[in-house]
Amino acid sequence: MNAGQTIFSQLMDFLPTHEFNRCVRRYAGNRRVRQFSCRDQFLCMAFAQLTYRESLRDIETCLRAMSHKLYHAGFRTTVARSTLADANEVRDWRIYADFAAVLIAHARRLYAKDGFGVELKRTVYAFDSTTIDLCLALFPWAQFRRHKSAVKLHTLIDLRGSIPCFVHVSGGKMADVTSLDLVPIEAGSFYVLDRGYTDFGRLYRFTQGSAFFIIRAKRDLDFIRQARREVDKSTGLRSDTTIRLRGPKTSTLYPAPLRRISYYAADIDKRFVFLTNNFTLSPLTIARLYKCRWQVELFFKWIKQYLRIKAFYGTSINAVKTQVWIAVCVYVLVAIVKKELKIDRSMGEILQILSISLFERTPVLQAISHDPLTMESSTVHNQLPLFDF
Repeated sequence: MNAGQTIFSQLMDFLPTHEFNRCVRRYAGNRRVRQFSCRDQFLCMAFAQLTYRESLRDIETCLRAMSHKLYHAGFRTTVARSTLADANEVRDWRIYADFAAVLIAHARRLYAKDGFGVELKRTVYAFDSTTIDLCLALFPWAQFRRHKSAVKLHTLIDLRGSIPCFVHVSGGKMADVTSLDLVPIEAGSFYVLDRGYTDFGRLYRFTQGSAFFIIRAKRDLDFIRQARREVDKSTGLRSDTTIRLRGPKTSTLYPAPLRRISYYAADIDKRFVFLTNNFTLSPLTIARLYKCRWQVELFFKWIKQYLRIKAFYGTSINAVKTQVWIAVCVYVLVAIVKKELKIDRSMGEILQILSISLFERTPVLQAISHDPLTMESSTVHNQLPLFDF
């Protein structure tokens, strides 16, 4: 890594420029643009995410304060608040969604051999959504309740590396279960879901697509037991049975057999009942896979804590989606840097270090992985003892 480059420039070198340009051309992002290109827009928004900028004016002020370093950081024009606002409002958000898909594919290859707590060769996904509250007066298109707006991030993450593979931004009124219609189904993979996604017609899509799902069962499920398998109750398992739905509607929506597993978690004194269409894995493995679903909750907590995702720089749906997808790009970029440079720090620590050192001319590996010097305690004391025993 060139020590003469700023850390920000070194980070941007991890981005495939030709792929970014291809995404821009796909949606004519630079059409009739004289100065402030899509790349300049991306760099401004990435800078805002990495340094926790509060507003467009905040972005403009900070970047102009570093104007003598911007050219070497990759910027090719002066940053103006109004220009950035217009770009976020007008330029197609799909440019950055497609570019995020390129980065995600690269990150998944890097983390393909990582473990996630369960020894399983197949890909395991966790799917859930999070709600971000907004002001109704500023975001009327996202009205959620009578006096409130909100957007939802419906997210599918690969448990190996906690890499988001699918993100859908919707208004707050969209029901979580309907987002299952948009989830890409990959044959042979596992999809771990919370019981809020119980819709047997939609779950049957996974079975028809040769994929597996694991979901918590609702208490009022109407079923008939067809077979029972022995379980070791000392492991927390209580039952492992094959069932068929017998409700007049559910039996039509899901005509195939299901596996019902009951598990007691002694550490939290709670009983769980899981439904799955997989009949080959051990019941304890199924329970452990569901426990890994919490990684998607941790992902939401992480991006809300370390990225600018709870407040937006623009109020249109295009500006919101642009900011969300660039935030995803930044998250995946940090994951790529962490893996390729073999940095033994958490993602949060890396982002905190980057936030205060972006324009330093230091190799990025040295800046992130450098351990603080430990001062040796001196045996010579200049101060006289207060008490003489």
